Amino acid sequence: MSRFVDRVVIHVAAGDGGNGVASVHREKFKPLGGPDGGNGGNGGDVILVVDPGVHTLLDFHFRPNATGGNGKQGAGANRDGANGAPLELKVPDGTVVMTESGEVLADLVGVGTRFVAAAGGRGGLGNAALASRARRAPGFALLGEPGERLDLVLELRSVADVGLVGFPSAGKSSLIAVLSAARPKIADYPFTTLVPNLGVITSGDHVFTMADVPGLIPGASEGKGLGLDFLRHIERCAVLVHVVDCATYEPGRDPMSDVDALEDELARYTPALGGDLAERPRVVVLNKIDIPDARDLAEIVKPDFEARGWPVFEISTATREGLRELTFALAEVVEQYRASQPVVESTRVILRPTAVDDKGFDIIHDPEDETGFIVTGERPLRWVRQTNFDNDEAVGYLADRLNRLGVEDKLASMGAQPGCPVTIGDWTFSWEPSTPAGIAAVMTGRGTDIRLEQTERVGAAERKLARKLRRGQSIEDEDE
Repeated sequence: MSRFVDRVVIHVAAGDGGNGVASVHREKFKPLGGPDGGNGGNGGDVILVVDPGVHTLLDFHFRPNATGGNGKQGAGANRDGANGAPLELKVPDGTVVMTESGEVLADLVGVGTRFVAAAGGRGGLGNAALASRARRAPGFALLGEPGERLDLVLELRSVADVGLVGFPSAGKSSLIAVLSAARPKIADYPFTTLVPNLGVITSGDHVFTMADVPGLIPGASEGKGLGLDFLRHIERCAVLVHVVDCATYEPGRDPMSDVDALEDELARYTPALGGDLAERPRVVVLNKIDIPDARDLAEIVKPDFEARGWPVFEISTATREGLRELTFALAEVVEQYRASQPVVESTRVILRPTAVDDKGFDIIHDPEDETGFIVTGERPLRWVRQTNFDNDEAVGYLADRLNRLGVEDKLASMGAQPGCPVTIGDWTFSWEPSTPAGIAAVMTGRGTDIRLEQTERVGAAERKLARKLRRGQSIEDEDE
């Protein structure tokens, strides 16, 4: 039996970027050929694509993990690594992408619409790309960045023009079956409809879609019944149709109280895409008038609904009485609603531009260490991830970048002292104020940095002095 799945949690992991390579051109009679290390390839993105052949999120229910291809490492002779293969995931029209906290990231509407759910990591630069007048032959390369790893919620909200709401067994499935080619399950017991049904209806020159959701009952907003779980499928509807069972014999029920109860449940529902269901046009359909008592009741309550300004239609899905007038009226309401909308509904991607005064980083005091500091910001975190800490020259290059960004100046202004711990991402450093950027131009061995060598010598001297003081020796003895 086929299953309808309209909400899933997926775990997406974009591909990691490939590492750059440090290489020197070697050729006979050309001992100083210069750096020729290539860049690493970019990691593959994970992309959501709207496909007309997909109608549910069932595939993601069984396969929730999606991973993009990793980029390849660069090579010598200026050869760049290959980019990782992107992974395209097919989703149905009307899929909404959200975070686990409920924040909407994208609303995918329209066949072919694409959304990058997780961006692949950028490949690291090889030493050929890092060469400059100050650093003519870098002895290091940058590491590739890891791809984004996210947990996302996908929810399907059907793209329908008309939404049918009503109590169980009111005749919603029968109505959509006689008006379209949809073939929902129809039976003489409540909650026959367990999943939303979608049908396409032609009325004259107009074509519109109709969605039928499982029946609502009082208390649905507190979790009773099934309908509230599927109300997301009528969020996009231009008009809501109350399908009323005029032939019910349940005690305490009548057409007016049924509609009032459903309106109360709709008012409690807050659409994730914004807007208010109370603002949508309403149409009342008094069903089952092929039964004499039902026809009499429909004639009695029709003026009361019309007094609310709602169009009312008396129909019978069994004899098809009144269906022609209903379809033409629905087509007219849908066209009026479409014309009243300032912008045609399309894909909506949430953009969060960087503030004009954003420095690219921030520094706060470490709450767990009163002498420590924590540096945050996308660029410092990215630079740390790109650095090979086994290579002193790469660490010196990182220090130059942070200095140019203004990190050292802000640390000094906040009272940072030499040797205090500074944390960036997963790494904690003992901060030592560096000389101005460009000191790396001093000729040293490849893969080394004179600043780190000086720091190590000073640190060794301080440790030696501390050992003598612990043994009771004086500083004068130290000098001797």
